[in-house]
Amino acid sequence: MGRFISSIGWKDGAMMIRSTSSSHELGFGGTPWWLALLEGVALLIIGLLLLFSPGLTLLVLVQTVGFYWLISGILALVSLFVDQTFWGLKLFAGILGILAGFAVIRNPLWSLVLLPTLLILLLGIQGLINGVLKLWHAFQGGGIGMGVLGGVNIIFGLILVLRPLIALAVFPYVLGVFAVVGGILAIAAAFRVRSAYVSTADQYTPHSPFLS
Repeated sequence: MGRFISSIGWKDGAMMIRSTSSSHELGFGGTPWWLALLEGVALLIIGLLLLFSPGLTLLVLVQTVGFYWLISGILALVSLFVDQTFWGLKLFAGILGILAGFAVIRNPLWSLVLLPTLLILLLGIQGLINGVLKLWHAFQGGGIGMGVLGGVNIIFGLILVLRPLIALAVFPYVLGVFAVVGGILAIAAAFRVRSAYVSTADQYTPHSPFLS
């Protein structure tokens, strides 16, 4: 399954059929390797920009998020004319997306501070919740390691919640490091999938030129 003939030729009096496997070319859960490569390169570029020009890069990213919210909100409203299932949720999401998109686009500098700060607060709250759950699990017999992880999560969560502006100052650099590492890993994985596809494509299956 998933194999197809890419070429037919003759060698030493025998027919040679080259077969390739589309699953090797795809990889990444059905995503073509070259698309994953482009995404990795884009992520790497964004990461480098965040590290060397964090302010301008964050401004562009925030504006991009604003346009995305605006367009997704409009599409959510348009989809009501095609499919009216969950119409209340779609209507709410569409109106909220349009309002949020307009707010970000019309107030880029204000959004540049508000959106990352809101994200940091959400991460801090998530860290506190995860820390409490890990501590509870540690007291239930999860071990000292689980307790240490819970304590670390609570400490970082408190820092993010109580000092969001300090966290905001280093946020672009942390995001840049994650983007660079993720981009490099995505590029390496794409080339591995490509190598596996090429090695599969070079396999020949000999067949006799005479039929019985």
